[in-house]
Amino acid sequence: MDTAAVCDRVGRIGATRAAVSAGTAAVVDVEGGLHDIRMIRSHLARVEAEFVTALAPAVSFPESTIADTSRGSLGDATKTIDRAGTLADAPALADALDNAAITAEHIDALTRATKGLDEQQRVELIDIADALTDVASHATVEQFNRRLRNERRRLLAAEGVARLEQQRRNTSMRTWVDDDGMWNVRGRYDPVTGVELAAALDQAIETLFAETTPEHCPTDPMLKQSFLRAHAFARLVEGTAGRRRSGRPEFVVVIDADADVEGEPTVDWSIPVEIPPSVLTELLDDGVEPIGIVVRNGVVLHAPGVLDLGRQSRLANRAQRRALNALYDSCAIPGCSTRYATTKLHHIVWWRHGGRTDLSNLLPLCSHHHGKVHHDDWQITLGPSRELTVRFPDGSVQTTGPPRRRAAA
Repeated sequence: MDTAAVCDRVGRIGATRAAVSAGTAAVVDVEGGLHDIRMIRSHLARVEAEFVTALAPAVSFPESTIADTSRGSLGDATKTIDRAGTLADAPALADALDNAAITAEHIDALTRATKGLDEQQRVELIDIADALTDVASHATVEQFNRRLRNERRRLLAAEGVARLEQQRRNTSMRTWVDDDGMWNVRGRYDPVTGVELAAALDQAIETLFAETTPEHCPTDPMLKQSFLRAHAFARLVEGTAGRRRSGRPEFVVVIDADADVEGEPTVDWSIPVEIPPSVLTELLDDGVEPIGIVVRNGVVLHAPGVLDLGRQSRLANRAQRRALNALYDSCAIPGCSTRYATTKLHHIVWWRHGGRTDLSNLLPLCSHHHGKVHHDDWQITLGPSRELTVRFPDGSVQTTGPPRRRAAA
């Protein structure tokens, strides 16, 4: 938009404003005035980006200069700089903004969509968006935002599949005997195989050592877990691990009812890996069982299976472990990073004191903190949304809010 066109629009805006003040403006006049304002704003946003681009290398702290001259905040200044950077890489969108075919909010939507991407992914997404300039010029900001989110998903999915293929090529294992005469094994597996092996290993530990532990088992919690894992691996290889349930692996899809409306269900695996969504179809075809669980503010709203066993069994069942895994990804004690898969479900009201094996009375604790509760007089209580209160022997108290794991996943 050239200067003459801008001046013409400013003139029309002034005339419409006078008519509004006099009470003589028709609706069509006001609509036209708003249209002119939008056109000028878009043009000025492009001009502002050019000014910011010129300013950035000339001053040591451009955000401060922009905030001072615009009488805005540093956050607003940063947003302006980010917008200028996006426009510098998207010439077609920059021209469209200059000609007021799109708005600054369209550019901001693209800037947000590139957040969290590496540089190559960012360039690819901006190139895709730049080729969609005609789409942007006919779309609302929300419509363009949805299109960008879809393009981002496709980009990440394609790269995720390519990465998985490379990981599968990098799978390897080696064995050796060390100086102590111990046979060692070290393997590297792609995430899909890793999930299956980890699930089998966790199941073997649960099946073999829920009640008793092998001879020579260490008492130190970390050493104990390593010891049990090694023995479970040996039993799996020997084919003597046994099974208490179906050997088919499963994954948990957690839906947080408190999440933002644009949020997506979270897929929880037994180990912290990333698996492309498109690979889920392959897993389903291979017999992997999807389990849906809905949570809100520390409460399980829906989960399959029997969640309250009462006094029928001291040991928690698989459904209860799954349900609590939707709320916790580790030991429930704040600061403890022990994986959920290696925790025990502790009875808040102890079993020996009449406690029930109901979901509301169970809390995942690692071996170390489980021992603290049973032997060192730690007192634990849960609130209605699983707010945790720990009272220590010295009289101090620690409290937490409802559990959150990757957005309550």
